[in-house]
Amino acid sequence: MDFNLRPGLTGEKREAVTENNTALQYGSGGVAVYATPAMIGLMEGASIAAVDHLLPPGYSTVGISLNVQHTAATPVGLNVIARSELIEVDGRRLVFKVEAFDDREQVGRGTHERFIIQMDKFLKKAELKASK
Repeated sequence: MDFNLRPGLTGEKREAVTENNTALQYGSGGVAVYATPAMIGLMEGASIAAVDHLLPPGYSTVGISLNVQHTAATPVGLNVIARSELIEVDGRRLVFKVEAFDDREQVGRGTHERFIIQMDKFLKKAELKASK
């Protein structure tokens, strides 16, 4: 099935840094700054925003790979925006360039891969796994 997705599609997602998305809260570090897992989630959300709305009903994407650097700390009170650009389409595999910026500077960058799935088949497989 051709999904008509082409390189160049972009997406964004943003959030404020609060006590709820710090490394302390996530358990991913001992400092009250924006957590790497939160940044990764934001980057994934930006990638979803770039393509999922263009897929036929019953289809979505799931993350399969991340290669990301978190390059600068962001304190509570600032905002972070993630931007994603689709750079490669290989059948159902999608590759994105991802970046994150706080109010002052770039704080992260890398690549992210997602895979197009048919939701009912994907969920059925997951349910079968749970029932074993």
